[in-house]
Amino acid sequence: MPDKIDGVKIIKQELPTVYGKSFDILLPILEQERPDAVISVGQAGGRASISIERVAININDSIMADNDGTIHTDQQIVTNSPAAYFSTLPVKDIIRDLHQTGIPAAISNTAGTFVCDHIMYTTLHYAAINNPDMKVGFVHVPYLPSQTLAKPATPSMSIENMVDGLKIITKTTAGAK
Repeated sequence: MPDKIDGVKIIKQELPTVYGKSFDILLPILEQERPDAVISVGQAGGRASISIERVAININDSIMADNDGTIHTDQQIVTNSPAAYFSTLPVKDIIRDLHQTGIPAAISNTAGTFVCDHIMYTTLHYAAINNPDMKVGFVHVPYLPSQTLAKPATPSMSIENMVDGLKIITKTTAGAK
């Protein structure tokens, strides 16, 4: 991703696939930069298109360990907080704009219950309390073709299409009222 898209400054930060550490790394950036929007991106193998997540739920629940080896079962992300938050990105406009450029895209109604949902939920929760005008959402991208060589029937997408898609998502979000 470039550092600017149509004059919009892009701040990029890789987050670990670790429940608590992911938001701990993002938080100081949110507080220092006070961005207009946060678009988190993760990979969802098996999906054939870019997925714009519509909702984050307040639960960590997976049989898979995060990259620190932690498994959470039925654990609330933030106690005494809403059961879910909806993305504040212009989800339908994003899908329309991606489709107009020929990039496969779909709305997803669950970011899962692993670290992707965790970061989406914690960022939306932070925004609700500290910066209600900040747009927040999560995007899942498919595997790269090189990741599917041993599984040829598994969907994938070129890095070029993913980057083009993320640029469109950024432009659409920046232009949303």
